[in-house]
Amino acid sequence: MLNIQGLMKQAQVMQKKMQETQAKLAETEVSGTSANGLVSITLNGKSEMKSLTIDKSLLNSAEDKEMLEDLIIVAYNDAHSKVESMAEEGMREATGGMNLGGLKLPF
Repeated sequence: MLNIQGLMKQAQVMQKKMQETQAKLAETEVSGTSANGLVSITLNGKSEMKSLTIDKSLLNSAEDKEMLEDLIIVAYNDAHSKVESMAEEGMREATGGMNLGGLKLPF
């Protein structure tokens, strides 16, 4: 027979670990780059952009506008995939590897 009280206690412990993981992720910053570091974007654990750095060599002419836009997207996607990986790892640690079906961090 299931021990409901024990299960509830385990759920509370897991919930606390998940909240701690979310808080830790929110404070973490990761960078993504493109064009060998000529474009760099830093995101926090909530995927909010904190900084964007563009090397001066990319600002030579108006014709480079489209290429620069593409490089910014690549750098953002690079940083965003790192945030998602960190969130997935944090979830695995918080839940002890339990699959909670589609719950995603952060938030």
